[in-house]
Amino acid sequence: MNKKKLLSITLVMCLMITLFAGCGSTKTEPSSSAGGQSTETASAAGSGTAEAGTEPGSSLLDSLPEAVGAGVEIAASPEIYAATDLSKEYTVNMYLIGDTPNDWDKVLALVNEYLEPYNTKLAVTVMSWSDYQTMYSLVLAGGEQVDLIFTAPWCYMYNEAAKGSFYELTGDFISTYMPLTNKYQAAESWDETTISGKTIAVPSNVAAPMGKIVAVRQDLMEKYGMSELKNWDDYMQFALTIAEKETPESGIYALAASGDNNELWDVYRQQTDTFLALDSSWLDMMYEYKGNIPAKEDIKLAYEYDSFRQYAKDMKTLADAGCWSRSALTNTVTDDDSFGNLQGASIAWNASVFTYMEQAEKTEGVSCMAYDLTKDHLVGAEAYSNNDMAIAAGSKNPEWAGMVLDLIKYDTYLNKLLLLGIEGEHYSIDDKGQYMELDKATEYPAMNISASWAIKNGDLEEAGTPERETLITDSWKERVVMNPTITFVFDDTNVKSYVSAVTAVLTDYVPMLELGLVDDSDATLDEMIQKCYDAGLQNIYDEFYTQYDAWLATR
Repeated sequence: MNKKKLLSITLVMCLMITLFAGCGSTKTEPSSSAGGQSTETASAAGSGTAEAGTEPGSSLLDSLPEAVGAGVEIAASPEIYAATDLSKEYTVNMYLIGDTPNDWDKVLALVNEYLEPYNTKLAVTVMSWSDYQTMYSLVLAGGEQVDLIFTAPWCYMYNEAAKGSFYELTGDFISTYMPLTNKYQAAESWDETTISGKTIAVPSNVAAPMGKIVAVRQDLMEKYGMSELKNWDDYMQFALTIAEKETPESGIYALAASGDNNELWDVYRQQTDTFLALDSSWLDMMYEYKGNIPAKEDIKLAYEYDSFRQYAKDMKTLADAGCWSRSALTNTVTDDDSFGNLQGASIAWNASVFTYMEQAEKTEGVSCMAYDLTKDHLVGAEAYSNNDMAIAAGSKNPEWAGMVLDLIKYDTYLNKLLLLGIEGEHYSIDDKGQYMELDKATEYPAMNISASWAIKNGDLEEAGTPERETLITDSWKERVVMNPTITFVFDDTNVKSYVSAVTAVLTDYVPMLELGLVDDSDATLDEMIQKCYDAGLQNIYDEFYTQYDAWLATR
């Protein structure tokens, strides 16, 4: 899945659902964890209710603030990690995803300076967006020492958890070795990274509204007599106009698509008030939200809905008109970067589009605007599990890895250092607790790597957010609805071969349908659906519905 189905399901925020099993043996696993813990145990730990009197450094913990949030300062100390033997130095190896900032080494040096009292060093490998899809599983398969790793439903969490690649986080482990997480992690978040009673990652602590919008070159809108986009039909007209009048003149595509058009599909399906009951590498189980938890028969493969069929037809219309390159399937430059570099006239995503709008507007004469095409429809919230940090099952010291994760997520100094860079150099904090990027922020952009999404806490907001952005994001708050199936997790163990076979079919067909690069969208879609059933889709449905019934009985 591309990096935004990721985020779209992200800003840590991207929000979605989660899953699977992962149980790893360790070098020094606490004896109380034998046999695993229930989901309820993990949730209790996360809410700070696990036997506080037995926690190492409990009196020090009691002196800390009761909750994280804007302006709240939390300072940890080695004493609260008395259960971890810190007598010998240990290097925690952490793997993240993103673009390495120019000042990364400078920031990491300050992180390690701060960790000296813990006799700890942090070594970080950042897998680039272009490399992580091939590197991720190889890193976890062996050969590299991995202690901590970013994961998410869009980042192989399902597959790797099923392989046992992640260390199980029991309630006892969390309360003993991760006391800040034990105290501050949102209790309701744990269900999203727990399956069959086993928690395999620490989710984000933020579940924010995550509407889907489009950004366009407003200067080009005005050039061709358009003032605003109110709905999907308006966007279609804009794209067709650019293809007809602008592309032949300047070479700018209406949308410089790359790989697929999944983000635009997210905008489109927002018109139909749909949620995903399963979001996993194209195998998307979708339902139309009607105000309550859906019945199982209301959930089916997203591509079997009439809405996707119509979307595929619209995409063929745009593709045939030349709204994007005929080589879009293999294009390696993202549509976002192309928009920022003035090679595309629009993009679709979440509030992250504003970053690329600002990039485009650095060129004189360029102006951009973002539009919500679905103002009368619900807005989903990003799942806690959309961005997670896991301890690798192969970690030589999971307790130490847990401590470092605890610190980078909840110690205010370390957290801001990784999220924002060096205060006074890359950012400043105003009297409202909001941050402002300084001139050198280009060397360490805020929220730049995957860890930012996973370790972000509270209401850390940027000062001076433009009105055009707040007008959209504030309106989401009135329409936000939490996906009622967010805590349902599908364990594909019994149908793994069918899931692989169906996913292979979808991987071949969905991108070209989303890009309209087919001769006949109806015939191609019918062919894809038939091949899915031939590959075992009904077997997947049967297992999915059996598990869903069992989950539904607990609601």
